[in-house]
Amino acid sequence: MQKICIQGLGFVGSAMATAVAIAEDNRGKLIYDVVGVDLPNETGKKRVDAINNGEFPFTISDDRLLLALTKAHKNGNLRASTDQNEYIQADIIVVDVHLDIPYLDDEPQLLFTEFIEAIQAIGKKISSETLIIIETTVPPGTCEKIVIPTLRIELEKRHINPDSVHVAHSYERVMPGEKYLESIIDYWRVFAGYTKKAGDLCEEFLKNVVNIDKFPLTRLSSTIASETAKVMENTYRATNIAFIDEWTKYAETVGIDMFEVIDAIKVRPTHSNIMFPGLGVGGYCLTKDPTFTPAASKQLFKKALDFPFSKMAVKINHEMPLHTIKRLISFLGPLKGMRILVCGISYREDVGDSRFSPSETLVRELIKNKANVFCHDPYLTYWDELDLALLKELPKPANYNAVIMAVAHKQYRELILSNWALGTELVLDASSIFNKEQRNLAREQGIRVESIGRGEGL
Repeated sequence: MQKICIQGLGFVGSAMATAVAIAEDNRGKLIYDVVGVDLPNETGKKRVDAINNGEFPFTISDDRLLLALTKAHKNGNLRASTDQNEYIQADIIVVDVHLDIPYLDDEPQLLFTEFIEAIQAIGKKISSETLIIIETTVPPGTCEKIVIPTLRIELEKRHINPDSVHVAHSYERVMPGEKYLESIIDYWRVFAGYTKKAGDLCEEFLKNVVNIDKFPLTRLSSTIASETAKVMENTYRATNIAFIDEWTKYAETVGIDMFEVIDAIKVRPTHSNIMFPGLGVGGYCLTKDPTFTPAASKQLFKKALDFPFSKMAVKINHEMPLHTIKRLISFLGPLKGMRILVCGISYREDVGDSRFSPSETLVRELIKNKANVFCHDPYLTYWDELDLALLKELPKPANYNAVIMAVAHKQYRELILSNWALGTELVLDASSIFNKEQRNLAREQGIRVESIGRGEGL
């Protein structure tokens, strides 16, 4: 079997390692020996230990992924390590390390330090003919202007011909949740090689992992094109969400149901992907990816291009949770001393990932307004970003002035609102968890239910 190293065991890398480990040929024989490699720090060691124990490193809701990991662990072709010497014998390395983009003087700045260190670690160990696939979401131009030069320096130090190592870019569309594994193996893939041979090798690998009969691969002409496709795809989604923000406020002001309006619009096929009102944008991708190309055009291509829609979308989406606070105040008045229960702190439903969650902005603003805030999430017990212990069990709302339904987790969707919420002054549904019938039944029990994106009482 070929040896595959997955560099980085975060939400993408851990799932990708599992997906690659269960890949079979047309005779049902396993194809790859997979090793996940992470840093030798506390976080990395925890992830490595989890995988080596046959456990997924994060709390997830996808039974199919959990079963796949168990199967791969029993088959003995999936393990994890913090030893970078694993790269020595690797045939293919898939890079899934993070790449952040902080702000300096209100301008996004590409910070390649840790990413370059990861590429250097590979370059110090690999042999000729190794294929390196960059799966990390990166600014356009990264493969050509960062990865290739970094590898060249390390390989030349070892007297290895840099042209004998192959670099490709293939971006993931991983969606943690109930279809976590499916978003890797039963979903469309875009890729490109820095050279024709790199592209051919990458295509051969992807054909073994992805169900290409139903989800054909898309090969682009260059790594820059592939990198651009991922960033533009996520920027489009972020801009689509930002567009809805002003219509959310309009609907609440004039007293209509924006969800009803959007459902009517979505009947038209050309508008089927229009977004809905909500608490705001979260997660590792949509909050930062729109800033990648503006920064890359200046820092990598030395061209100061303007991206007004992208910049505006980032700003609007960042501020979107503040609208929920204003809506809450409009119903309750000043929040000082109020007991507020926030249900859901993950960035999306049915996953335990609080990075860049809109709930963080929401809760920080509630605290700023001197409210007493209590938080629950079925997939998390501790909130690292706020250094806050979460409620272990979902409480009855009777002891709270208001409940904000921030994330549409399955546990919340299964609640009988008219029973559960008795005794609270207000339930503010920021994620359209409850349908019209549920809202009306609750109101018959004297429970005030309001929604983001709907006029008062709707």
